[in-house]
Amino acid sequence: MMKNKFLKLTSLVIALVTLSVFNACDDTSDIFTVSDGTASVLADVSINKITLDPVNTTTPALTLNWTNANYGQQTAINYAIQFSSDEAFTSPVTATTLTGKNDVTFSMAELNSAAGNAGLNPFEWNTIYVRVVSSLGTQNGNPINSNTINLMVYPYFNYVFKDYYLVGNATAADWNNNNNNPALFRNPNDENEYTYTAYFGAGEFKILETKGLWQPQWGTNDGVLAGGEYSGTIEVNPGGGTDPGTFPANNNGITAGFYTFTINFASKKYSFKSYDASGVTSPASLALQGSAVTASTPLTALTFDGHIWNVSNVHLTPGNLKFVTGAGASWGSNTSFSGTATNGGADIPVVVEDDYDVWFNDLTGEYILVPLNL
Repeated sequence: MMKNKFLKLTSLVIALVTLSVFNACDDTSDIFTVSDGTASVLADVSINKITLDPVNTTTPALTLNWTNANYGQQTAINYAIQFSSDEAFTSPVTATTLTGKNDVTFSMAELNSAAGNAGLNPFEWNTIYVRVVSSLGTQNGNPINSNTINLMVYPYFNYVFKDYYLVGNATAADWNNNNNNPALFRNPNDENEYTYTAYFGAGEFKILETKGLWQPQWGTNDGVLAGGEYSGTIEVNPGGGTDPGTFPANNNGITAGFYTFTINFASKKYSFKSYDASGVTSPASLALQGSAVTASTPLTALTFDGHIWNVSNVHLTPGNLKFVTGAGASWGSNTSFSGTATNGGADIPVVVEDDYDVWFNDLTGEYILVPLNL
């Protein structure tokens, strides 16, 4: 009798579970259907010719308005604002994304950055194309392009790099913050990494961001000497704070000689290690030559270290350059602003007109072109 009751109860439970599963599978109350959607309509702008101002960079430059896209459901819609140098949007650049809004204002700097990223040349009038791409959800599903509008812009050049200079009694500048302070050489493949391979006197040094100013000032408050290499963590006084200590910290175990100093402003690390400069003979003369300069322009070697050459305030125009020795060797590379040149290497591209300080290291082939007005 108990067995029959158990079987009946089991059958009832199975039936209820089956009914529950069936009902759950058949329940569509939380499912909604998204239609193909209707695209946003991007309104024409009242001013379609804009000179981008490199001084008042936060001033509003362009305001865009568009109608909401319609996906047939009450849901938040994402909008990506895209710019392109061609109407086909072959290589579109997304300047910003918004959710639930149908207007946006770009500052002078933001519009200039979008124009540069889209490939427009600085200091000339260009047509730039704009559209709004709507989508749904975190995965940006069901994207729909709006109509396209265009406008004329005159971009300025956006120099995105920082430049750094040596100061201290271990360097050519001594403790003078405006004494033709040697520039560090930037890694063209890592804008956060800088090196300087040269002669260092028996002393100390720091790093400045602007010649003539003591802050921002970079140094270190720690360091370990191991295997002939001194390394540690960098510190900064951005202004108004306490200045950090010097490189190499307390000069422990460091004597005058040739070293490679490496500093990385992303990892906040530095190293200072011995460099073998024996057997390297500096050229008798060195000059800038190429279409970017009006005439062959000589560089001067530092008396402190004859392997470091420079020329100050030389006017360069878009074109190319090489470092040419008096014996006819021609040093170049294919990266603008900074790089490592080799004898017989490619032309160095100059992409924007300006006055430059130019530095070259004949030990390593490293060069840096520092624009003075960008």
